[in-house]
Amino acid sequence: MTRSERMVEIRTERLLLRPASMDDVPAFHGILSDAAAMQFWSTPPHQDEAETHDWVAAMMAISPGSGEDFVIERDGRVIGKLGLFQFPEIGFILHRDTWGRGYAREALTPVLDRAFSVHGLACVEADVDPRNAASLRLLHGAGFEETGRASRTWNIGGAWSDSVYLTLRNGQRDVG
Repeated sequence: MTRSERMVEIRTERLLLRPASMDDVPAFHGILSDAAAMQFWSTPPHQDEAETHDWVAAMMAISPGSGEDFVIERDGRVIGKLGLFQFPEIGFILHRDTWGRGYAREALTPVLDRAFSVHGLACVEADVDPRNAASLRLLHGAGFEETGRASRTWNIGGAWSDSVYLTLRNGQRDVG
């Protein structure tokens, strides 16, 4: 599959999900440098745009056989990302001023559809900090089930955090 063949855009009622471009670096830096938005992420907040540049470049470099990640836009503004950086693990982050409006759930639906129908995944997995109640609610609401827990799984900026592991099997979901 060529890069142009994987340049998928998905439109939902309020959102556009599209591939990343280097033009997205400033918008993502606004998200990834925000300590509140990054509170439960797997890295500390980004200190400079060079770090965000590398992050966007890695998002763009995902091999079509190993993952599919989307920029989330609302009315032409980048508000976050949602996708499978590496099959079968899903991840998402949204700009803090968009929290609580249902955008993550709206973006999750078509990405899960593609994970199962286009990519043929048997399941989608998530690793969530147990303190991240909003993400746990979103995933449980989509049909994900807890499959395990572990302590001290991520050392982020010198502080340990734990993990809740969740799995959604094909045919098990309740998104929409």
